[in-house]
Amino acid sequence: MSDRLAKIYQCPKTVFTTRDLALLWEETDQNRIKSAIYYYVKIGKLIRISRGIFAKMKKYNPKDLAASIYSPSYISFETVLLQAGLIFQYYETIFLAGPFSKDIKIDNYKFTFRKMKPYILFSTRGLLYKETYWIASTERAFLDMLYLYPRYGFDNLRPINWEQCFELVALYNNKQLEKRLKKYFKEYAQ
Repeated sequence: MSDRLAKIYQCPKTVFTTRDLALLWEETDQNRIKSAIYYYVKIGKLIRISRGIFAKMKKYNPKDLAASIYSPSYISFETVLLQAGLIFQYYETIFLAGPFSKDIKIDNYKFTFRKMKPYILFSTRGLLYKETYWIASTERAFLDMLYLYPRYGFDNLRPINWEQCFELVALYNNKQLEKRLKKYFKEYAQ
């Protein structure tokens, strides 16, 4: 069993689903997986955050948790736009693109999933892998927001790489989004 524990602590992730642990341990027997998880929770080596989601320490990365709730998903929208300086309004919520829309609160963290079409969710174009989770680039988050909220009010569009936006917009397969992007480009890039 200590080999399993070593694998958990060697992994850079701070949050694991039952499926993550099965893959990490290379175990297919569901009873053994459940039994090992139960044991590690009982002795305090894993912390149960929510059903089927566990942390290896009390101070875990909330973005790891966000990425573990639903799959496929990636961090985007206001979370990325705020970090990039496109919006100035602070949000405690972590915003994600996911398979359906849902607001969730787990362990004092708030998560908002916004539904995106599968062909958008499964594309890694414009996404960055940050060791344990996927996060949208500034341009992908900008396009995600424009895609779902055509009249969204951005505070600052100077950080946008317009060339990347025009390369990524085809991913959405949406003529209206292309028109919106051209309008924003005409108004703000010149």
